[in-house]
Formats: sequence, structure tokens, C-alpha cells
Amino acid sequence: MALTREQIAARIAKEIQAGDYVNLGIGIPTLVANYIPASMPVLFQSENGLLGMGPYPIETADYSEVDPDLINAGKETVTEALGACYFSSVDSFAMIRGAHIDLTVLGAFEVDQYGNIASWMVPGKLVKGMGGAMDLVAGAKNIIVAMNHAHPKTGESKILKKCTLPLTGVSCVKKIVTDLAVLEIRDHQFYLLERAPGVSIESIQKLTEGTLIIPAYVPEILI
Repeated sequence: MALTREQIAARIAKEIQAGDYVNLGIGIPTLVANYIPASMPVLFQSENGLLGMGPYPIETADYSEVDPDLINAGKETVTEALGACYFSSVDSFAMIRGAHIDLTVLGAFEVDQYGNIASWMVPGKLVKGMGGAMDLVAGAKNIIVAMNHAHPKTGESKILKKCTLPLTGVSCVKKIVTDLAVLEIRDHQFYLLERAPGVSIESIQKLTEGTLIIPAYVPEILI
């Protein structure tokens, strides 16, 4: 069975190490903060000027945990961790461009086997914009992509030999977690590390346009 958005986020959360400075992109990536153990020291940074971002607030009858002025880069209400601080977006982007972010998790329209990512523009369609993605792919030390393996409407692969859309970054993506699999890019090829529970290797291979290297044993993703 394909992973849900929440399960993709939970799997990516396992890639985060104690002490990491992490930036989460819009969409599935924003869910990752919900799956970090409270005891793990991790600092989430947001382009709009927040260091120490916590998970989404718990919905209560009186909305006591919701602060409408406390939002992430996707304008979603979040909480703050102990010791959180605020600053201008200028300082926030200085952190990103200065290579102070250990890991960024981004969504994508396409990723190819050369580590290229297309995430900001679809010709002829209205897309909100790139946000901080171009700065993040250039400044973050590690980049993980969260995405669907194939287009939900057409069934066409989004894991490609070569991206067809305008690029956000070149040769920067190292790992991808899709609804079907965990892939790592090595030597201009996709390596199948894990598969979603109940999903066959054959179905993953069918929906992967790029070169896919399949080891003798591929474990299922543990969520």
C-alpha cells in the first residue's frame, strides 16, 4: 500500500540527527516536525524568520494553543520550541546562504537521476513561486525530497532520467522518499533502499523512468 503524506513525513523524520538545523519546505515537508521525538534536540528554521519551530498546534475547543501570528513559511500556524527566536527574513536567508542549514526537506514536481530537482514552475500554469527553494538547494548541506512517485492523475513517472521542467537546483538531491519507496542517488542512478509495505519491486520499477538499481534484498519501510 502506498504511503500517506503523514507516513512519508514520518519516514523522513528518521533521517534527522540530534543537533541538526533543519528547514522544511511547503507541503509534505512541513509535517516532518510532528514526528521528531520531544527529547531530540533539533532546531527547525523557517525562511520567514523563526528558529526553533515546533509541530502544528493541537486543536482544542478554545484554540488556546493557536497563535495566528506564529506561522511557518507556508503560512500555516505552528508552535514554538523552548528557546525559539525571531528575526527578519534577511537574517533567515543569510543563515541559508551561509551554509548553516544541515538538512532541508523539499517537495518537487520532478527529480532526475543526476540529482536535479524541478519544484517551482510549470509552464502555462499558475504556481505561487519558488519561495526559498533555490537558496536552500544551494546552501543546505543535505537535501531530501518528499513527493509522489508518479503523477496522481496521469500515472506518469516523476522519477526521471532527466527533468523536463525548469530546474530549481542542479546535482543537489541525495535522497528521495516517495509514496512507494526510499531512493538514494549514487553515480547518476537511483538506488532502491526501501519499499512501501506491500508494494512490489516490479510496480516501483514500472513507475520509475530513470535508471533504477535494485539490490538483492529491499526491506519494507518501517513506520
